[in-house]
Amino acid sequence: MGFQQGLSGLSASSKALDTVGNNIANSATVGFKSGSAQFADVFAASLSGAGASPVGIGAKVAAIVQQFTQGNISVTNNPLDTAINGGGFFQMDDGAGGTVYGRNGQFQLDKDGFIVSAQGLQLKGIAAVNGVIAAGSPAVPLRLFDPTQSLSGTPQATGGSTSATGIQANVNLDSRLGIPVTAPFDFGDPTSYNQSTATTIYDSLGNPHTYSMYFVKGAAANTWKAYATITNPAGAVPTFLDLSGGGVTALGTLTFNTSGALTSPALAASLTDAQLGYSGAVTSPQLFPVDFSGSTQYGAQFAVNAMVQDGYASGTLAGFNIGKDGVVLGRYTNGQTNPVGQVILAGFRNPQGLQPLGDNRWAQSPTSGDPIIGVPGSSGQYGVLQASGLEDSNVDLTAELVNMITQQRSYQANAQTIKTQDSILQTLVNLR
Repeated sequence: MGFQQGLSGLSASSKALDTVGNNIANSATVGFKSGSAQFADVFAASLSGAGASPVGIGAKVAAIVQQFTQGNISVTNNPLDTAINGGGFFQMDDGAGGTVYGRNGQFQLDKDGFIVSAQGLQLKGIAAVNGVIAAGSPAVPLRLFDPTQSLSGTPQATGGSTSATGIQANVNLDSRLGIPVTAPFDFGDPTSYNQSTATTIYDSLGNPHTYSMYFVKGAAANTWKAYATITNPAGAVPTFLDLSGGGVTALGTLTFNTSGALTSPALAASLTDAQLGYSGAVTSPQLFPVDFSGSTQYGAQFAVNAMVQDGYASGTLAGFNIGKDGVVLGRYTNGQTNPVGQVILAGFRNPQGLQPLGDNRWAQSPTSGDPIIGVPGSSGQYGVLQASGLEDSNVDLTAELVNMITQQRSYQANAQTIKTQDSILQTLVNLR
């Protein structure tokens, strides 16, 4: 049986060399996982047993096992390139209603707005509905935009946020100033007020308006009257003031204690279409707080320490960002961001049991078990995502070259056993 043993060794070493060659060939393939040949010995046995000291009849390749160790992560310039730092797999639609899995994060957008691989397979995740990602929803192909719909971000009127912030102004009013020499207040006469400042607010159509605030020292100690005017946006009725009652609205009175701290921080502003400069019902009426929390009355010059408001104009889609947790944020030209979806990953109890399909794809098999779906970062088995990055092949070229030399020597040794067996057989044939 010497020839059979040597032949089996040649076959096993040949397959091991094929495996090493495949690893080396894919050393630059993104997301590639190296394989290793595992061998088993072969024994001849009969129904009655092979005796106390059976002699084997060679070797065989028991399995080619892929090693799912983490590869290095390289930085790229494509914001949709995504690397998994952990044990999860991307889920991709195979085009026939099924799901395949991969580690190659080289993604791009197709003409329909879907995130796709180089082979055109669509990346799956949870789609956001009105900016809300519903945890536990089924995975569907992620679509960053629909070409049949507007790509403009919806504007938000000042005071229209969930918390109804409105305007937040933090100012210092100079306690050393006296009552203005001119009364009553007139926005066009600087001698009728002490200080003024302005900010931009937005109506429900996203049109900007200049909202000016004026501060008048009151007759009562430590009190200030606050007034406001508003200018028209482009296209509105060309008058400077749109507020009723002479064009000026008194916000109310700011009261400070003897330490200069504000004791009445929140005032209110109410604006109608006519006050915004429109004729007819063009925008939604606005009612929002003007919060002066943190403002002071110290013996120092007037200062605006902070001035923020929660409105913004409409914006067009400018780009995307993918977070560590897989949330895909759309970035708009108005400075706002809005979730459009979330990449979710799959994990397997036995990833070595996945069936390789080529093109950096694997399919579920009975050996791998069912996929366990989760959000990146939710547990160690999925890992986290790194945007603008790709996972390199985990092939160790140095180790593969050493393995190649080892298998080459093994192949030569098995060939030598065949040569030796042939020499022995020749000797027997030549006996006289």
